[in-house]
Amino acid sequence: MKAIRGPLVAAALAAACTGAAAPPPIEFQTERAWVRVVTIAQGLEHPWGLAFLPDGRMLVTERPGRLRLVAADGSLSAPLAGVPEVVARGQGGLLDVTLDPAFAENGRIYFAYAEPRGGDTNATAVARARLSAGRLDELTVIFRQQPAVDSAAHFGSRLVFAGDGRLFVTLGERSARGFRERAQDLDNHFGKVVRIEGDGTVPADNPFVDRPEALPEIWSYGHRNVQGAALHPLTGELWTTEHGPRGGDELNITRPGRNYGWPVITYGREYTGLPLGEGSAKPGLEQPLHYWVPSIGSCGLAFYTADRIPGWQGSVFVGGLKDRLLVRLELDASGQVLREERLFAELEERIRDVRQGPDGLLYLLTDSPQGRILRVEPL
Repeated sequence: MKAIRGPLVAAALAAACTGAAAPPPIEFQTERAWVRVVTIAQGLEHPWGLAFLPDGRMLVTERPGRLRLVAADGSLSAPLAGVPEVVARGQGGLLDVTLDPAFAENGRIYFAYAEPRGGDTNATAVARARLSAGRLDELTVIFRQQPAVDSAAHFGSRLVFAGDGRLFVTLGERSARGFRERAQDLDNHFGKVVRIEGDGTVPADNPFVDRPEALPEIWSYGHRNVQGAALHPLTGELWTTEHGPRGGDELNITRPGRNYGWPVITYGREYTGLPLGEGSAKPGLEQPLHYWVPSIGSCGLAFYTADRIPGWQGSVFVGGLKDRLLVRLELDASGQVLREERLFAELEERIRDVRQGPDGLLYLLTDSPQGRILRVEPL
């Protein structure tokens, strides 16, 4: 993959850094497609989650605690009123956002955030509200991660509605020793994916509803920090990406009742370089579909199903925070990863979110104090 117009890369980076007019499109020749990357909106402070409204506008979260509407011309609304207080510390803040499956009828949105719980403690929470003109109304917190702790890391927070209307919520294990080991226990929400109804109640067919020692909303466990999640377009299964430590970022098919191993098994090491856990495999613990050593800082996940960029149809896209790139994964007919292609490193942008838009194009959020919404278009 190469930038076709190299000088434009430098110009675009300079414009993005100085807060000038939107940088010009940048053209790339990739292995399967010739594309250009266009800045749709800019001036967002650490944008985290993106959702498309039926009228063509977008909702975007900013980690310090702002929710904005983005018009088709890229103009940003004032921050919407009614957003609850967030813990904007470390990795915490206002995080993912998604629409209710019946948004056209009820106007509801859902969002995840780092919620203050008293003293220095905090945890991930999920709220729903009705989107009104310039504000959020009828806000209700439908889920609270338990327990709350004093940590500024690993909030998880991706939100995905399944085809049956149930909501998946990804939850980090809060990072520190003493917390992360509890990702293996079912009496807490550390390192879990949970599945709830739209009102926060527990579906009767969740995998642990009949186990008294388990929290009934748990769907899967043994995760580290899941920050990418999407439904497979054919099977409807939940696929996720999670951060490893020093190496060991994972792509998983996240199935009910399964244990994904953290911190017992991992392909990563401690940040000190020392070994971690009991190796990379153990009976009864799930193996990733794909993993990265060293880490790319996997964040955001999208299946590309449209035909606007035919060479990419059927690919999976994963954002990279640490390596400042976008990864394209090619799958075979059985869903196994055949190969990966690394894209757009010339942009030098931390890719926080990846979405396929209703127009069949790919949209990216860049994580920086002057974050952007980028659109990837065919040439």
